[in-house]
Amino acid sequence: MSGLQAGFFEVDITPRVGVGLCGFGPFLNRMSIAVRDPLKARAAAFELHGQKVVIVSCDLIGLTREIVEVVKQSVGEHAGLNPDQVMLHCTHAHSGPNTGGYVGWGTIDEPYLAILPGRIAQACYGALDRLHPATFAHAVQPCEGIGLNREQDRDAPPLDQCLRDDWRPAKPELTDTHCHVLALRDAASGALDGWMSYFGCHPVVCCASTRYLHGDFAGVATNLLERENPGAVGLFLQGAQGDVNSCVVHKPEQESLLALDVVAARFANAVRAGLRAAAPQTVDTLRCAGFLQPFASRLLEPERLRAMIAEQEAIVHAPGAADGDRAVRMAVVLLCTLRDLAARLERGEDLATQTGEIQGIRLGPVALLGAPFEVMQAIKNEVAAAAQSPIPLVMGLTNGSMGYAPDRAVAARGGYAADTGPIINGRMPFLRIHDELVAALLEADRRLQT
Repeated sequence: MSGLQAGFFEVDITPRVGVGLCGFGPFLNRMSIAVRDPLKARAAAFELHGQKVVIVSCDLIGLTREIVEVVKQSVGEHAGLNPDQVMLHCTHAHSGPNTGGYVGWGTIDEPYLAILPGRIAQACYGALDRLHPATFAHAVQPCEGIGLNREQDRDAPPLDQCLRDDWRPAKPELTDTHCHVLALRDAASGALDGWMSYFGCHPVVCCASTRYLHGDFAGVATNLLERENPGAVGLFLQGAQGDVNSCVVHKPEQESLLALDVVAARFANAVRAGLRAAAPQTVDTLRCAGFLQPFASRLLEPERLRAMIAEQEAIVHAPGAADGDRAVRMAVVLLCTLRDLAARLERGEDLATQTGEIQGIRLGPVALLGAPFEVMQAIKNEVAAAAQSPIPLVMGLTNGSMGYAPDRAVAARGGYAADTGPIINGRMPFLRIHDELVAALLEADRRLQT
């Protein structure tokens, strides 16, 4: 058929209760005690003029490159697709298992990781099998009272402030204040088949003190909207969340769980309004582009690595050191990576660059531009301003999880995102990631024009 076809499918990827949860600190032993909301792998497939693509969004913190490659190979063998026709994405939910390979940031559960690629692939198969004629509509909807810029604004405001309906951050211009909603409907009946909602914000309403499995505000909101629209499947596409936290963060468990419904409702309200307001779009283009891009490392020389190792060993071996001490646990995280990096340099490995997959998918006027980073707002804004596509959407946590892509100011200041984050990810810090990532994403956008 010559017109646009679309198909949606989802698979439950909730792990068993008891699995460790990922995020918020070193070796926290934050083990799950119940399921608050199921985790899903949700896939959307599209076909136009014989070209096919499939996008899958997972309610997970991130995916290792190994998992990405296994899924792409499986879907490719099943459907005859090339790797650049398959996009794997994560919402970056922090109330699920450690699927990104982060050092010390949540227990690695090998049985879960063993079955996960197959479940993600099944979501893709199901979406491809359900391709049928569809219409496409798009809306940009106000989406306020959810995020704040944690690098430039006050983080973790009191609940009696941020749960007010009229709460806004001091610097809303440093966050997303609108969400994009892409709605796909059955061409014959007009019934809603599925949608994609795009917004940039760390899903961290529930934090270190919480022990329930769920997809945080994005997952809870999407599950709610799916219940309101039986049979439809919704994908959340994470944007530039690297420097944006949810307004509720770092609160006690009970307060966090109660606030979760409030923040999720704010997002659901915006998406719901977007589904109503979405204007029909002509889709005469379906293109994809993907390539491996080297990013320069801020190389830690052997002498510097040895000094850093000695500093952390002094903390671990100090008289009275205890595993209940956060400084000791953090030292162990750093030692794991620093020793590994030192050994790799001694073996002669070239660590001067780190390779990540950049991918773009063009669906009519919309370009999904994905990178395996936690992208900061300034990078997204620069790409959006220079892109050729009418509606460029920069997506983080796509086809891997390589840590933060700090903007120039954050990188120059140093700290968690620029210095510690890469160590948790088992890698060298980046040298000029802002400029290199902007250039790579714009190159992906350029390739989508022809």
